[in-house]
Amino acid sequence: MCRNIRVLHNFEPPATTDEVQAAALQYVRKVSGAAKPSTANQAAFDKAVAAVAAATQELLDALVTSAPPKDREVEAEKARARAAERYGR
Repeated sequence: MCRNIRVLHNFEPPATTDEVQAAALQYVRKVSGAAKPSTANQAAFDKAVAAVAAATQELLDALVTSAPPKDREVEAEKARARAAERYGR
């Protein structure tokens, strides 16, 4: 869907409010087709971001898993290695 939205579940430490908010913002931008809404649409845009962030946090709080939590640094290094392989850097 949107490449900038990252997995937020099962990390140690858990996803922060800022990460949830950023994912919600990216989702609303993608769905609306607008990186920055017009003044006329700003209230609707902000309301949608808040609703998506709340739903995302509710989902993350309700999910359970038996898998051990992933380490953010280890996952980031794996992503960098995949990018280096893909783009030849």
